[in-house]
Amino acid sequence: MRNGRPLLAASAVAIAATAAAYSFGGPGAEADAPKGRVAAPVKAVENCVADARYPKRQLRGVWIATVKNIDWPSATGLNVAKQRAEYVRILDNAVRRNLNAVFVQIRPASDALYKSPYEPWSQYLTGTPGRDPGWDPLPFLTAEAHKRGLEFHAWFNPYRAAYDTNTARLPASHPARQHPDWLVKYGSLLYYNPGLPQVREHVVKVVTDVVKRYDIDGVHFDDYFYPYPGNGGAFNDTAAFRKYGKGVKLADWRRANVNKLVAQVHKAVHDTKRDVKFGISPFGIWRNKAQDPTGSATAGMSAYDSVYADARAWIKAGTVDYVMPQLYWPRGFKAADYKALVPWWANEVKGTGVRLYIGQALYRVGATDTPAWTKAGELPAHLKLNRSYKQVDGDVYFSAKQIGTNPMKVMDRLVKEHYARPALLPLPKGQKGEAPAKPSGLQAAGSVLKWNATPGARSYAVYQVPASGETCSATDARNLVAVVSGTSFATKTPGRYLVTSLDPLTRESAPAQATVFPV
Repeated sequence: MRNGRPLLAASAVAIAATAAAYSFGGPGAEADAPKGRVAAPVKAVENCVADARYPKRQLRGVWIATVKNIDWPSATGLNVAKQRAEYVRILDNAVRRNLNAVFVQIRPASDALYKSPYEPWSQYLTGTPGRDPGWDPLPFLTAEAHKRGLEFHAWFNPYRAAYDTNTARLPASHPARQHPDWLVKYGSLLYYNPGLPQVREHVVKVVTDVVKRYDIDGVHFDDYFYPYPGNGGAFNDTAAFRKYGKGVKLADWRRANVNKLVAQVHKAVHDTKRDVKFGISPFGIWRNKAQDPTGSATAGMSAYDSVYADARAWIKAGTVDYVMPQLYWPRGFKAADYKALVPWWANEVKGTGVRLYIGQALYRVGATDTPAWTKAGELPAHLKLNRSYKQVDGDVYFSAKQIGTNPMKVMDRLVKEHYARPALLPLPKGQKGEAPAKPSGLQAAGSVLKWNATPGARSYAVYQVPASGETCSATDARNLVAVVSGTSFATKTPGRYLVTSLDPLTRESAPAQATVFPV
């Protein structure tokens, strides 16, 4: 991979546009207007056509890497107040850019940025492996994200055991010291052997514990499975292969080991909390056509052959809820052309219950080693191309640091061209359940809309009906002005507003309506 929203309110100012596919008007349409000041009824519109520039549902995420203090915390040993302030600043940057999800690395290498009963505290908090930082960050991390309308995915690395091959320097409670038979040294790192059933059981136990105890929305794996080929030589899993290989080829056995873990984690997550999602961000090339005629028109390293990650198998088996291939190459890049990879991945998820998000290399913007990345328009062009493939349901950026630094002002351009409006999150495919009730008691008090809290709602979507009174807001986000976690919304623009309730999966209620008059 790499070493390593108020909620979505673009502003408190409601901006008129054309949008919302509910039918309003009829008896009681003016009930919310002050006496003697009747609002024009909202006219129903048939055959609303969605505008691809304003997708109503789209995942817009950012990875927050903790390994080696890439994104958060910025350094080890910071006090709690500083750690909290840095994290809030990252979230506020995401909200300012109309993003709606964060993928936070809570387990970089069999360590924990939360209070775990199974693994020691991460060194990236205090500088010392196993040292208690004096607080459990995870409840704060999730609550602050939800307060801003950001979905929270807990990011785990499944097999990396330690960045130090000297286990004597690890805490005594570390699984690597308690189970040395699980370990394979590769280069300067220690890995857990994916071929051992007890390793898979441990990973499932760690993940299940987090799902059970914390208010997370998703479990996320990145692209690290078996180690990437490098200076470590051969990965020494010979003994495990002899014991568990059962006559299959080594490469097939390794892929089967990963597939088993993926299936076990998927089942454990949904058995523990049905609505928590599980997804993986694999290396961007599954296989090249040279190795498989059904592969992509690329000529780079493949995840299938190099790290034994078979994303096609996970998609077909339905053992992931989403895939997020890391397409970290520009358009026209010979070995891995973005224009060739997006349609390939779109075709892989077509007709399945698996959603597709694209991992974007924000960190590469401005890099001089590849001419395309020196052009500020390259990354925005990726999102424009994505519109041609309805299977692409969003993008996630690596990483949070660049959301703040805004290289070549690319985030400004992304917002202007693609994220000018907030967006609701895509609904999980095949997910059953009823939408929450619509907000009750909605009224305009001066320039502020207020309503009662809806049971089961985490947030609320606010739409402004255009001056014409026509509405198509359920079709796209042209009229979506904010997603807020509280029960009020301030505006400087008078007019008719619609408010809907959103549950944690962003299932949306029917709308309540009220009119704000000039004060």
